[in-house]
Amino acid sequence: MSIFLERQVEKLKKQVMSLGTRCEESVRDAVAAVLRRDVALAERVIENDKQIDLEEVDLEEECLHTLALNQPVAFDLRYVIAVLKINNDLERIGDHAKNIAQQAIALADEAELDEMPYDLRTMSQNVIEMLHLALDALVQLDTDKARQVRKKDDTVDTINAEMYDAVIAAMRRDPHRMEQLVHFMSISKQLERIADHACNISKDVLYMAEGEILRHMRLRRGAAKAT
Repeated sequence: MSIFLERQVEKLKKQVMSLGTRCEESVRDAVAAVLRRDVALAERVIENDKQIDLEEVDLEEECLHTLALNQPVAFDLRYVIAVLKINNDLERIGDHAKNIAQQAIALADEAELDEMPYDLRTMSQNVIEMLHLALDALVQLDTDKARQVRKKDDTVDTINAEMYDAVIAAMRRDPHRMEQLVHFMSISKQLERIADHACNISKDVLYMAEGEILRHMRLRRGAAKAT
């Protein structure tokens, strides 16, 4: 690796971690804003999304610059391609955090529910842990941590799947709380999507480290057997 390419890769690493840290902070704050009915914190998350968008554009331009001028190969090429994809996932995570913050603002004027329709705290804790693990895996190029992210996704998917029945039942019991319950339904879906993006990041870390594309693996195995 040339000295210039080495410097560029190190620069990309710092940029993607700065963006990842900002996104993780946004998710934490957005969930806290919902649980505490904190409008000021929610507004800070929404404002922070503008900086996430700017950093996402800067990182993409830096990746394209690195590809054009250095023509990296092998691991270095995989790294730059993976960072390009992770960059997109992080920007989407920022968008979902903003959406949760918007739900927090809508909920702020509502009376708190006597009972939550699903376990929001456990769900959000798992999602935040998944994102933190995925970012750690990226920094350390740790394939074990990357695989742990994918295992945790099952818990989030289960809570999200059970949420629909629980929210519909709550709406029937307490129809005048329907609007508030719809907000909680949306929050669950946003968290589930953040978990999916964390899984995507973990897959890209495995691609960096092992050179294997894990997307649609079942379909590819089925197609291979058919031939």
